[in-house]
Amino acid sequence: MILVTGATGNVGRHVVGELLTAGAKVRALTRDPARARLPCEAEVARTGDMPLDGITAIFLNPAVFWHGLDDLLSRAVEHGVRRVVMLSSAAALDDDPANELAAHHLEIERAIEDSGLEWTFTRPGEFSSNAFAWREAIRAGDPVREPYAAARSAPIHERDIAAVAAKALLTEDLLGTKPILTGPEALTHPEMIGLIGEATGRPARFEEITPEEARREMLAHPYMREGLVDVLLRLRANSVDHPAEPSPEVARITGRPARTFKEWAADHADAFC
Repeated sequence: MILVTGATGNVGRHVVGELLTAGAKVRALTRDPARARLPCEAEVARTGDMPLDGITAIFLNPAVFWHGLDDLLSRAVEHGVRRVVMLSSAAALDDDPANELAAHHLEIERAIEDSGLEWTFTRPGEFSSNAFAWREAIRAGDPVREPYAAARSAPIHERDIAAVAAKALLTEDLLGTKPILTGPEALTHPEMIGLIGEATGRPARFEEITPEEARREMLAHPYMREGLVDVLLRLRANSVDHPAEPSPEVARITGRPARTFKEWAADHADAFC
């Protein structure tokens, strides 16, 4: 039995699907089981209960544990769990102590390493699903307003992250590794928005704004904090002169090419209409 935390998230839902397709038993954790809409083959439980009986491996999404893991790892050891596969982040490569994204992921990585459990840390870069933040503007026919139009990243399809995580949960191949995961090509946000427009058959526009304007708009969102906003803007600025290098790891691990952002846009076109 494999425990999947954050099972209704963009990645977790696909991890559940990958594991069930492979014939594994899955206990899927979500805040509201009644609204989970997960496959009937999965056992669905409430995140707050964190039931570990019978569990041999955990897919751990740190977004579920923003305030810390509490006693999860010690309980996992007591219950006979052998392995943790963590949805970490390429941000963990940043050694700037002001980068709270890096600090959060590294803190959990180190706790898992110290627990004595087997582990794999998948470290994806920018998620293609971050583009969902543009839905409202694109649906309304408004431009997506962001700074640093020339910045390039290599966005990764959430299904590719899930495929790598499932491989780590089900085989010995990735034990003790920290694979950097990206999509197959480096793109600017204007290029990505153009691909969404092609997928929907509707115009999708980009408008470059100053970092100061972007900072004000980002801080207007209730879940954004100053430290996080500053880190995101700094990383975006850095990727103008230092664009993300596409990683071969998805293809190496899964045996097939990583999905392109164009494929992601086609898969999710309805979300932007």
